[in-house]
Amino acid sequence: MTAWLRTAFYVTLMTVTIAPWSVVVVASRLTPQTFRYKLAQLWTGWAIWGARTILGIRWKVQGWHHLPSGPAIVLAKHQSAWETLWLATYMPQRLSFVYKRELHYLPFFGWGMAVLGMINIDRSRGQDAFEQVVKQGEEHLRDGWWIGIFPEGTRTVPGSTKRYKTGGARLAVRTGTVVIPVAHNSGECWPRDRFVKTPGEITISIGPPIDPRGKSSDQVAAAVEGWIETEMRRLAPHRYSGPYEPLRRVET
Repeated sequence: MTAWLRTAFYVTLMTVTIAPWSVVVVASRLTPQTFRYKLAQLWTGWAIWGARTILGIRWKVQGWHHLPSGPAIVLAKHQSAWETLWLATYMPQRLSFVYKRELHYLPFFGWGMAVLGMINIDRSRGQDAFEQVVKQGEEHLRDGWWIGIFPEGTRTVPGSTKRYKTGGARLAVRTGTVVIPVAHNSGECWPRDRFVKTPGEITISIGPPIDPRGKSSDQVAAAVEGWIETEMRRLAPHRYSGPYEPLRRVET
């Protein structure tokens, strides 16, 4: 079977299963939140398993031992949809992604997300949107969630470096929560701008925790960006022409 046919088969399976499974998740809205999250994980886990079985996309992890036993904010490289599915499935704690509230209006998928109770923000409220993240973030951390943010703000092509936004770092400083930087090369197998997925092995590299205590948000953001982008040059050296050079960071 060609890569195109394998991809088409996989995408079809994901499409026809997301609607009924979202209905199952929505129907569970009166159950405990941990149960609803585990229901959603069944689908994300299936998606990762299907990518391995149908598409030939294998994966391995380096740095599991860096994950803390307490609260954490996960700041990860963003190259595809694959890492979103993987993080939601394999992080040892429930992972609350930060996303725009408008996604709740998407049929099925958005409805399911709304029921999960993750951090959602009204971006039309400008600077107040970050205060929404802090308020919800503090509540989620107290309830045992970890928080997941993609500091680049959007998916990037392999070999590119976008200016990291500082929202995750500012949240870490405000809440006193350690940051876990995560690098990976998922874009090699699951390109953001191509339909066809390529067989291969994705490496997820988990970095040492970054303690925000005594640091400014700019210092935390610089540490996260520096670790991830330096690690990317180790994971995919063929994509880069030289060592990492810091870019100016921007606020969310």
